[in-house]
Amino acid sequence: MSSYEALANTTVTICTDLPFRVNSLGLWNRSERWTVNATTPLVNFSFPLQNYTMPILEFEMILMFVLTELTHLFLKIFGLPALAAQLVAGILLGDAGLSRIVKSSSHHDMNPIFPFANQEILNIMSLFGYIFFSFLIGVKLNLGLIPKSGKKALYTGALSLSVPIVAGVGTIILLHSKWFLNGQEIVQLAFLTAMHSLTPSPVVVCLLTDLKILNSELGRLALSSALVSDLCTIAITSVAAMATAVQQNMLKGIRYIVVMVAYTLFVWLVFRPFMFWIAKRTPQGKPIKDSYVVLIMLAFLGSALLSNWCELSFVTGPLMLGFAVPDGPPVGATLVNKFDFMVNRVFMPVFATTSMMRVTMSLPKAHKRTVLAATIVTSVVYCSKFVASLVIPLCCKMHMRDAIALALILCSKGVVELGAYTFASDTWIIFSKVFDYMMLTIVLNVLIVPPLIRLLYDPKRKYVGYQKRNLMHWKPNSELRILACINRADNTPAIINFLDASCPTRDSPIAVYVLHLVKLVGRAAPVLISHNLQKRTLSNNSLSENVIISFSNFQRDNEGAVFAQVFTAITQPDYMYDDICTLAIDKATSLIILPFHRKWSRVNGSIESENQNTRTLNCRMLETAPCSVGILVNRGHVKYTNSSASPNEAYRVALIFLGGSDDREALTLAKRVAKDAYISLTVIRLVDASGDEDGNDKWEWVQDNEMLKEMKYNGAGYVSYVEQIVEDGIKTTKKIRSLMDENEYDMFIVGRRFNVSSPQTLGLDQWSEFPELGVIGDMLSSTDSRCKSSVLVIQQQQQR
Repeated sequence: MSSYEALANTTVTICTDLPFRVNSLGLWNRSERWTVNATTPLVNFSFPLQNYTMPILEFEMILMFVLTELTHLFLKIFGLPALAAQLVAGILLGDAGLSRIVKSSSHHDMNPIFPFANQEILNIMSLFGYIFFSFLIGVKLNLGLIPKSGKKALYTGALSLSVPIVAGVGTIILLHSKWFLNGQEIVQLAFLTAMHSLTPSPVVVCLLTDLKILNSELGRLALSSALVSDLCTIAITSVAAMATAVQQNMLKGIRYIVVMVAYTLFVWLVFRPFMFWIAKRTPQGKPIKDSYVVLIMLAFLGSALLSNWCELSFVTGPLMLGFAVPDGPPVGATLVNKFDFMVNRVFMPVFATTSMMRVTMSLPKAHKRTVLAATIVTSVVYCSKFVASLVIPLCCKMHMRDAIALALILCSKGVVELGAYTFASDTWIIFSKVFDYMMLTIVLNVLIVPPLIRLLYDPKRKYVGYQKRNLMHWKPNSELRILACINRADNTPAIINFLDASCPTRDSPIAVYVLHLVKLVGRAAPVLISHNLQKRTLSNNSLSENVIISFSNFQRDNEGAVFAQVFTAITQPDYMYDDICTLAIDKATSLIILPFHRKWSRVNGSIESENQNTRTLNCRMLETAPCSVGILVNRGHVKYTNSSASPNEAYRVALIFLGGSDDREALTLAKRVAKDAYISLTVIRLVDASGDEDGNDKWEWVQDNEMLKEMKYNGAGYVSYVEQIVEDGIKTTKKIRSLMDENEYDMFIVGRRFNVSSPQTLGLDQWSEFPELGVIGDMLSSTDSRCKSSVLVIQQQQQR
């Protein structure tokens, strides 16, 4: 036998001099100190030293991820987040699940799937992932939101932290007077009071993101309140930790204080200006250099070591460093793009699963009084925090259901508490049974709170009562309010051209609210910036600089007839519709203009690009918009309308009318366009050859004729009315094709008429490429034709 083979079969004995014990999973548990006879080995087991650590680690991680994904497939049916699946997977892999089965089948106390030798590697991975997660959360969050959060968020955040702390301390004093608690029990209860009183912003951000209400009114209030609470928490815990260090060792405590003060000054006076210097040296739209990323990562690792050396939580330094990194592009966006997937999809699932694997599903035989006291204290703290979170919202006359949902969000638990309890167990702050109890409360919270919030809070409730907000119910000669959305700066000329064609005058003005939609990158919280109110923005103004200049010039050129106000919404593409709807309600707009998702070349009319996020947004807006919606298809050719043009060079507009509410809405807009003598309007009505109208169709026919009377008999010289009889969809297609081939018009206005059946379009909907444009709009926007005319598809406000 070779020396290597002999060494490989060596029996390893672990004795009592180690400050930890090994449970049935092989996981380290430092929550209890206990002694046995020094001559008696604590654990005696054999394993080969060539244990293939890397393959075993890979197998363990694959097992975790597979079980997590399978669990998530089931739990997401009930609307539960991925964290719930990770925690449940940890329980299934832990003492109550696979571990017990394997232990019973193998007839020994150790779990061969998670051997002792691999536990340190998993511990290091999970620890590193948690620290990295805290750093990235600091990068994504912007402390500049705190002074802009308002009094409601300020008072809610302060009360939700202070009231439960007072209630918890009072409960501990009462229990101590009854049960004569020892010093270690008091420390545990004080720690639990502090943890249940917190409102960690990472937990709130993750919960709001999972619920898809991060940019809702409730989500913004909850996040602002959490940031206020976090800032107070960091200040209190830092002072408490330093005071404890000074009390234990005066010189050592003073040294720690000096180091942390110096570190804080370095972060905000040196590191943060250095980040802005990097941002200035980076070309717009480009990520920062890899060398800068390496320097930031070194600073991140050093900050964790410094925090641990100063006997603070090792996430304090990285979190503070993350706050100093400017959120958004280019610095924050680069860091998030490089590391967010790895941290949230690799390290954090391992952290959550391994933390839950430490839980032992058994009734407490020891420390029963401590567990009971912990139950009482945490219940009192949770209830007092819940009530405190309700006070300010109810005083501000918030809806009761929304206020309860807000309180549940602020009382929710997640990864921050998970990490705190895990590391507290490792450092003997809490007993193992108290640790088990607290981890189970997190699991119950993650399983119960999200469905409750979905049941209580409906973001669409704000649309109730927002009726009759369309062009047909707009009073003539009153101010017409339009919300124009812009995805790219090159959408601006087409939007301005349409607004100019809408004939704004002093007697019939237009108020246009421009919303520049920017994808959220490197930020946790969405931002809505009002440029006209000259508020200090939270991001670089260059994002919307061209848009602001263009609409400022448009307002100046139409002084007294046009009021323009520009906003920038920085949010995730999936949630942009909520910002649009919210602004439309706040500004009481009658029409929302959305750009089409295709971009055509101005040179040869070919398609340059397509943005599927824009198309998804347009479809969502057609379903949820609180007013009428128009999709503007710009074919790359923009002919400007202005008073300097001669009537011979008039801007030519054609309205194709088949009938129905959408077409009548489009006709209402066309009537306004017809007021400008420099715009030529042609109304083309496609009439069914049979002329059969009965039932509801007859009433629609009556309304159509009534709307068309003015165009038929009272039109001015620059308004023409044409009727074309068509027998079926084929004749309609030929007519539309002829209009496109003639290339006579600069813009077509049509109604969407989605799911409206009529003989003129029978069978055509089966060939539509983009249902959001309707049958006629889809044909006019077809790539088969070289027509350069713009197309505006109108949908009247949907009645709910």
